[in-house]
Parts: sequence; structure tokens; C-alpha cells
Amino acid sequence: MEIKSYLNHSGNIFSPFPFPFRFPLSPSSNCPLPIAQFVITNFHAKKIANMKEAGCDDERTNGVVVMVEPYSQTEQIQHVIYRILDANLDRAREGLRIIEEWCRFGLNNAQLTLECKHLRQEIASWHTAQMRAARDTMGDAGTELSHPQEEQRANIKSLLQANFGRVQEAMRVLEEYGKLTHPNMGKAFKQMRYRVYTLESSLLGYQRHQLLLRSRLYLVTSQSESLLSTVEAALKGGLTLLQYRDKTADDTVRLEQAMKLQQLCHNYGALFIMNDRVDLALAVDADGVHLGQQDMPIAIARQLLGPQRLIGLSTTNPKEMQGAIADGADYIGVGPVYETPTKVGKAATGVEYVSYAAKHSPIPWFAIGGIDPNNINEVIDAGAERVAVVRSLMEAEQPTLVTQYLLSQLYRVKANL
Repeated sequence: MEIKSYLNHSGNIFSPFPFPFRFPLSPSSNCPLPIAQFVITNFHAKKIANMKEAGCDDERTNGVVVMVEPYSQTEQIQHVIYRILDANLDRAREGLRIIEEWCRFGLNNAQLTLECKHLRQEIASWHTAQMRAARDTMGDAGTELSHPQEEQRANIKSLLQANFGRVQEAMRVLEEYGKLTHPNMGKAFKQMRYRVYTLESSLLGYQRHQLLLRSRLYLVTSQSESLLSTVEAALKGGLTLLQYRDKTADDTVRLEQAMKLQQLCHNYGALFIMNDRVDLALAVDADGVHLGQQDMPIAIARQLLGPQRLIGLSTTNPKEMQGAIADGADYIGVGPVYETPTKVGKAATGVEYVSYAAKHSPIPWFAIGGIDPNNINEVIDAGAERVAVVRSLMEAEQPTLVTQYLLSQLYRVKANL
């Protein structure tokens, strides 16, 4: 026997299920057996009568109907919607709190911290008592679900990205299901979701700029059979800024190497910059790109990379420096200070351009070109606080020690300022 309906509070027959539901039958009366083990005594006489009319009254129950009346279909759906909203409101607030703690204690940035707090408070204002009452943690099948990537985080960046994703997904759910509950809820969470996107760009961009400002030594790679081991040795020595530069390898090799270097840098909390190629920088999620005077204009690169990634530009004279600043470069290279085989055909600028940059550049700049442990103090004396090197680390027998020595000289200058 197929049962589609039973009694509601008014004694009428209705179906709570959008599909036929088959119950086991009583062997004596061919009527459905109880659907729950709760006994409702003193059942209304009208309901008893209706059950008898339907031919489903089992006399062995002595007129006591053993049945639980669930919500109506509309009420059931609304209850599920409240559970969805409750879970995602919690998820969004929890994710924002994790982000807020880093803005507050990690970055010491009051503006970003306040934006996180305002978002959390606005989310909380939508969390009604009905939504909280619908919560069923014990009955939630999703509480047992997990993924290996959720069990650990490689670094702060991966932690923040995971929680931004969590918040954004939750807000999209709230935007859609909220439309079924309140006329303004969908619109409100759509706007909040855009604010979270902006917050993510601002936070990641701020972190990159802060690390750029703290970076004193910049390693630009050259072709090497021991590329990865040399770079890791420098990172162990305290390097915080790396540029992958390879002018001759094909794109397959460059992409593979860039992915490995990016992961290596982020494991050590260092910035990874891609030389020339904006497309490869995006492909490997690099922290930025370094351009030459003949490469893509900064304005185009910025459109492709967005405001949160870094753009550097090589300069050889004051005019190029002023142009880079006007175009929105985040940092510049100043040089080549000395003649170097990595810049074939370019005359050395000498320390005079270093002194000019020290007096006139409002953005971070790195003296570059032939700098090594033997001449770094001459460059420092000319006004440099940051230097970029190639051969002195890539060809060093002990890259870790050389990195530590160069940094010790640069930080000695900082301490004396």
C-alpha cells in the first residue's frame, strides 16, 4: 500500500512529501504501521474519525493513534533554509575573525582590523533567533567531512587565502538563500562579498609591500644546475626577496622552475618575483613582476596583475627613475653600478646614480650590477640601503654565509641611521 497523506492539525489529510512514500503495512488491517515511536494520547476525536473513514484504524491500538505529525512542507523547507543560513553566518564570522587577528597582531594595521570587525558585526545583525534555533550540530552530516588540505597550513599566506575563500563562499550562499527569507538580505550580502574581495586585495597587497620595505637583499637568479639548492641556501641565510630570471629557457622549463621557486619562497616567507613575463607571474601566483625599459608598460602590467601584486622596473638614469615613479612602480632597480656580464652592452652608472636615488627616490630601490662582498660597503657609503645581486650568490660556494654577510652589512647601516 502506498501512502501519500495523513492528518494535519485541522484533521484534514495532506502530504508532507513531494514524492510517494511507502510505509510497512500492518498484517491485520493492511494499514501503515507507525512512523515514529511516540504515542499521542487523547488524540482529537475528529482525527480518529478521519482515520477510520480512511480505513486505516488498527483496532489493536484501542483508538490510540501512534503517529507524529511533522511540519508542513513549507515549514520544513523554511527550517532547512534557516539551518543553511545559520551555518554560513557562523562560517563567515569565524573566517573573518581569523583574518582580523592577523591584521591586528601580525600587521598591526588598525584600518584593516576595523574593516574585519565592521563586517563581522554586520553579519551578526542578520543572525536571528529563528536561525539559531534551527541549528542541529549533532544531526549535521557535514561535521564529519574533512579534507587533508584542511588539516594543515603551509604558511600565513595559505592560511589567509583559505579563510578568505571560506568567507567568500559562505557569503555567496547567504546572498542566494537570504533572498528566500528577507527582501534585502541578498543585496546586503552581495555588497559585503565585494567588500571582502577588496579586503583580500588590500591585505595581501599590504603584506607584500611591508615585506618589500623590510627586504634589504634581492637575489636575481641566473642559469645554474644547482638553482633550487642555491636559492634555498640563500633563503636559509635570511633572503626575503627573489627574482627568477632566465632569458634562454623555453616556457615549459621556466614555468616548471617558477612553480618550484614560488613554493620554496613562500615556505620561507619570502617574496617571489617573475622577470619580464606577466603571464607566467599570474600562472604561478607570483608576488609580482620585474620589467625592463623595453618590456610591457607598467600601466598594462597593472591592469593584468591588479593592485595587490608588486611591479618593479630597471632604471639607469634619473629620467628613467622619475618615469618609473610617475607610472606607479612599486620599486626600482638602480644601476648597473659596476660593469657586469649579466647586462652586456650597458655602461656602468657608477655610484653617482646611487647617490641621486638616495636623495630623490620616494619608493624602495635596489642598487644592482656587479655588487659583491668586496664592494658592497662602497655602494652603502654612496647611500644604498638595499642591494640586488646575481653572481655573488649564484656562484658562491657557501650561499648561506654570503647571504648572512651581505645582510649584516646592510642592517649595520640601518642601525646607524
